[in-house]
Amino acid sequence: MRYFAELRYDGAAYCGWQRQPDAPSVQETLERALSALLRAPVETVGAGRTDTGVNASYYVAHFDCAEPVADRSNFLYRLNRILPADISVSSITPVSDEAHARFSAVEREYVYCIVRSKNPFCRRYAWHYDGHLDVEAMNEAAAMLKQFDDFTSFAKLNSANKTNICRILRSEWSLDGDMLRYTIRADRFLRNMVRAIVGTLVDVGRGRYSPAEFRDIVASRDLSRSGGSAPAQGLFLHDIKYPEEIFSPERIG
Repeated sequence: MRYFAELRYDGAAYCGWQRQPDAPSVQETLERALSALLRAPVETVGAGRTDTGVNASYYVAHFDCAEPVADRSNFLYRLNRILPADISVSSITPVSDEAHARFSAVEREYVYCIVRSKNPFCRRYAWHYDGHLDVEAMNEAAAMLKQFDDFTSFAKLNSANKTNICRILRSEWSLDGDMLRYTIRADRFLRNMVRAIVGTLVDVGRGRYSPAEFRDIVASRDLSRSGGSAPAQGLFLHDIKYPEEIFSPERIG
């Protein structure tokens, strides 16, 4: 029996979603909790990687078990009692055996947060950048990403991607008081891609590059030309979309 689990996590204590041999991961932590409840070894498959320190305000993973979970509400309660405070599961939903948390996903959305003045309550979940930023120029450059499909300029070195082709559906900055948010939605993302894009867009905002020069960086397909990666703590995996016939999410309130 296959289930999709909807969850969220604070990534500060983890090497990312994916299990690693010598560092704590969200995947390993969730698998230990599920295995304890189901009294059998459980392996999970996540919707995708998140890097060390990156958060997920919405994430989906699937797991299989031999028998259906009789009381899902009680199962969730017990699962969340076992999990540490920085991981919570909001639902488990039975799906077909062909449903796949990673390969069935058709869109993903990330949000990156920048706080403009020092705020101790945002320090773990946003990049504190108090220099001047030209948000209009950043938005002009961000919109250009939808004109491209090859993002080699923002691909992590030696990441062994089969392809660097992605389809960007949304790319924009918004300002809410002292918080600057970047939202990017695509059919897929490369490892470290969003943080590299944000770092380069911030370089546009501070005047290092013009929007036209940003376009040239993307078109060059040359990683050495992009800016440095933005800090991990400001990045959140925010949404994952599946075909309705695969999975109708309950979402997280």
